[in-house]
Amino acid sequence: MSAEQGDPRHLETLDRDLARYSRLETATAYISRPMVGPGFALVFVFLAGIASLLVFGQTTNSIIVAVAACLGAYMALNIGANDVANNMGPAVGANALTMGGAIAIAVIFESAGALIAGGDVVSTIAKGIIEPESMGTASIFIWAMMAALLSAALWVNLATWIGAPVSTTHSVVGGVMGAGIAAAGFAAVNWPTMIKIAASWVISPVLGGAIAAAFLWLIKSRIIYRDDKIAAARVWVPVLVGIMAGAFASYLALKGLKKIIRIDFPIALMIGLAIGGIVWTIMIPTIRKQSEGLENRNKSLKILFGIPLVVSAALLSFAHGANDVANAVGPLAAIVQASQSGSFTDAVSIPFWVMIIGAFGISFGLFLFGPKLIRMVGGQITKLNPMRAYCVALSAAITVIVASWLGLPVSSTHIAVGGVFGVGFFREWDAERRIKKARLAMPERTQYAPEERRRRKLVRRSHFMTIIAAWIITVPAAAILSGVIFMLINTAMGQAS
Repeated sequence: MSAEQGDPRHLETLDRDLARYSRLETATAYISRPMVGPGFALVFVFLAGIASLLVFGQTTNSIIVAVAACLGAYMALNIGANDVANNMGPAVGANALTMGGAIAIAVIFESAGALIAGGDVVSTIAKGIIEPESMGTASIFIWAMMAALLSAALWVNLATWIGAPVSTTHSVVGGVMGAGIAAAGFAAVNWPTMIKIAASWVISPVLGGAIAAAFLWLIKSRIIYRDDKIAAARVWVPVLVGIMAGAFASYLALKGLKKIIRIDFPIALMIGLAIGGIVWTIMIPTIRKQSEGLENRNKSLKILFGIPLVVSAALLSFAHGANDVANAVGPLAAIVQASQSGSFTDAVSIPFWVMIIGAFGISFGLFLFGPKLIRMVGGQITKLNPMRAYCVALSAAITVIVASWLGLPVSSTHIAVGGVFGVGFFREWDAERRIKKARLAMPERTQYAPEERRRRKLVRRSHFMTIIAAWIITVPAAAILSGVIFMLINTAMGQAS
């Protein structure tokens, strides 16, 4: 060893250089981490396009189908990143599920719902919103569907980035409407249907919030505010779990099992009543045994609601996968059929390989990008515990049943987030009511200043305003974006030909 190498000053310099190199590695890892998700997503989109080429074969329209498959995969990723948070957010926010557990359950049940109960023969995604016959040719129809897919995916991507849970159904509806207007004018749009969809912007969250608040009132008045909470829970928790089981049985019979068997509304209600009664009977001894030794406090009640909340989140994911996967693959299936047969006015049967792209895309989107919206819905709008989250999940199933009975189109996103708002605003009202009651009993108590009362609001107003604004502009924003994209595609294809 030379004298220079043995010099302590040389060793200190070497240590400093190694420390700098270590910091450089840490900084590089920190910077590259945000790119991991988009990188995997890009690989999935690319693989979806390759898979479509292998399945569809080498035909004149194979490249078009491959591009459409990439767009469908991109849309499915965004549905997983945004929409699934509505089912899992309350359970995570209530600490009934960890983030990893929520993602695992959602991936399994979303995929199962999509592959087992999804893929029913559906009418063309354009039907009901625009008249496909007004498109003129299959080529125009294909460009319109591509524009609708891309615009909806871009809008949901933007909403996820800013932290706003929006309706992917409404995004696709807006995309189809915008492309239809750009292709065939305003007369091509079925405006009565669009008015119904616009009405659902109000009906979905208000109904979901009202039902969630009503169940929270029931839990508070019949269990939480009772002197013997455990005794009250032994009576009412089996009833609530029975209602949940019946509601989800009817919900799945109506919405989640259409591919397997057709069930009309009265039969679905009878199925729900029967299963609800069976579950209520089973839960009476189960809750009695589970509540043995529990202290007479609110914390003990959270234990009794934990498992029902997890089950409800899983069932919501199954129903969501069965229904909302069509938002991603419906336009793709229409493009595939129009490319194969040239027909774009008949009913569209979704091929199995298209369903796989939708199911896997939703799962990957949830895994890679879902935690942001799950945290926002579960904990940043209002504070949730198992009882409050249970009310949100239950309101989602019941609201869909009521809307089906009334024949109203509703959004699962708006219902779930509306339920969270309903729970939060009910807590504000209930807290204010109890404060007023306490003041009447003890007038000498200190009055809160207006600033202090604003700080005590239990729903974050900034999130409330952001989400409402995003809901209002979803359809027009997706429509404008889709119209612009369609005109660009149509112009480019016209010049190419």
